[in-house]
Amino acid sequence: MHKVPRTFPEGFLWGGAVAANQCEGAWDVDGKAPSVADINEFRDDIPIGEKHNREITTTFIKEALESEDRIFPKREGIDFYHTYPEDLELLADMGLNTFRTSIAWSRIFPNGDDAEPNEEGLAFYDRLFDKMIELGMEPMVTLSHYEMPINLTLSYTGWYSRETIDCFERYCKVVFDRYAGKVKYWILVNQINLIEHESFNHLGVAEDKVDDLPSAKYQAVMNEMVACGRATRYAHEHHPEMQIGMMLCGGPSYAASCKPEDALATLRFNQMQFFFSDVLLRGEVPGSAYRFWEDNGIKVQISDQDIEDLRNTADFCTFSYYYVRVVSKESFEDGYDAKRNKELPANPWGWCIDPLGLRFTLNAYWDRYRKPIYITENGVGCYDTLEEDGTVHDPYRVDFYRAHLEQVREAIADGVDVRGYYAWGPIDIVSCSSSEMSKRYGFIYVDRDDYGHGTGKRVLKDSYYWAKHVIETNGADLD
Repeated sequence: MHKVPRTFPEGFLWGGAVAANQCEGAWDVDGKAPSVADINEFRDDIPIGEKHNREITTTFIKEALESEDRIFPKREGIDFYHTYPEDLELLADMGLNTFRTSIAWSRIFPNGDDAEPNEEGLAFYDRLFDKMIELGMEPMVTLSHYEMPINLTLSYTGWYSRETIDCFERYCKVVFDRYAGKVKYWILVNQINLIEHESFNHLGVAEDKVDDLPSAKYQAVMNEMVACGRATRYAHEHHPEMQIGMMLCGGPSYAASCKPEDALATLRFNQMQFFFSDVLLRGEVPGSAYRFWEDNGIKVQISDQDIEDLRNTADFCTFSYYYVRVVSKESFEDGYDAKRNKELPANPWGWCIDPLGLRFTLNAYWDRYRKPIYITENGVGCYDTLEEDGTVHDPYRVDFYRAHLEQVREAIADGVDVRGYYAWGPIDIVSCSSSEMSKRYGFIYVDRDDYGHGTGKRVLKDSYYWAKHVIETNGADLD
């Protein structure tokens, strides 16, 4: 008789996740050129909900690159480029046996279309991965995490240009060959379904370079997925030990009510979120996507060769999880949108706290794809206080992680093949959406504020010691 598992499996990967553009700093060091992240300024006069939802023009880009007055926190990050040995040692002491980071594309190919890679950039990641391995942490590496070389936006049109497919494929081949034997797990594109709220960060399409932005976004992401198919084929043929993953943001949404109209709207909304993973895990464009494009006047060109390239599917499914949204007939028809679940509490930035939604999401992906799953981001942004005695007390973060890990354990009991869990921002980093340092996720406090002031000192929060105990017990004791 089958025994239902009630614990985390042996060999479970306990990890933390960061992005190069949010932590490394050193934005113009050792041959690196600007990326799309390096023009994200901090503005305290923009409402929280609007900070991440602005389209970007070429004029804005050029002004940002030339400005000496604006504040660009990601350019400095937390100086992880220089402090990574000490930071990784702190995380290893907490018990992490894996670490997810990204390669800054513009460190390897500064302009994206360079004839040769930048050796200084490649050497940095050799040192970084060697240190991770020395400390017993399995690297999981993202290749495109909002770090496209800005030249691919200015000289081309980001992912909307077919030339970017070739640029990305060359980049992937170089790093696969370079780090074979060091890096087994790869995520090609971070949160590939985020083409609305992070459209410029993700796709590098400046709005004034295209006539039809909605069509351009879907064409761009199709080009991106074709590039993923080509890169996956290369990895499987030349480095069969490598595992290639695809990553989504969040999971399927809830219906706003039990009305049939809301249920159908939610089904259709979720189909267009599954669209991205259907392509990358099943190898084909679903009919629901063609219907959506036709109904909304979206024009996408897909060649016979593209269809063939897309048949090279990923080996595992990953996703970031923060909350589940709700869909109604009205929200779907009025801009294809989902709304915050007002039945749930939220953090100061309006992000709902929904642990049960994590179990719901895990089951949905497992039932649909039957491929191994890694939760590659989960965390909560909060305001933390560094006390006069040098301590940081964050019981709210402990409560958040405890509740979510309980639901991961329940999903494992449901039969979901969950192989790893990565806390987002195990050390404080610059916020992706708002370029703030005050929106803190970490178990480790970094003494740096929104304006770049501070000592940079690292301080272990109370949650650090709680997480250390959880990992020591392999999740058996969450108290």
